[in-house]
Amino acid sequence: MAVRTILHYPDPRLREETKDVDEVTDEIRALVEDMAETMYAAPGVGLAAPQIGVAKRLFIIDVADEDEPSELRVFINPKIVKTEGTQTWREGCLSFPEVSEDIERAEVVTVQAIDEKGESFELTADGLLAVAIQHENDHLDGKLMIDHVGLLKRRIIHRKMVKRDRDGKNKRSA
Repeated sequence: MAVRTILHYPDPRLREETKDVDEVTDEIRALVEDMAETMYAAPGVGLAAPQIGVAKRLFIIDVADEDEPSELRVFINPKIVKTEGTQTWREGCLSFPEVSEDIERAEVVTVQAIDEKGESFELTADGLLAVAIQHENDHLDGKLMIDHVGLLKRRIIHRKMVKRDRDGKNKRSA
């Protein structure tokens, strides 16, 4: 296992189209392990493969509290098949260090995916888990947190991240 470098906005790889995972292989399972180590080291509650420069439809989430056992969930080739209601949640993103914004998302989501064993599953989630699923799934489509805020906030965040990149602060590992 290895901690990978997390890409930070405005890295263009965060906007790249991702490809389906054809088969859950040992290589994919090793990628999941690296992603988990990277996410926990950051620390974060979710990480999508594009955030570490891998253009695959894969993300991981663990929304367990610090005093609870890990609940790592792996989503390969996820598809959100149903949404209900709306909620606003203060979101951060490992690709946007030191940025958090109120984002409106569906209150309840149902997602179909494959786990790290290659088994299909369907999950209905609410609360933080629903938010995290939508947030990480957006990464697979090249959509970022910045795309969910108004134009003025988008410009402010963009300038902050460009300045951070220019100052060399976006060149770190998790």
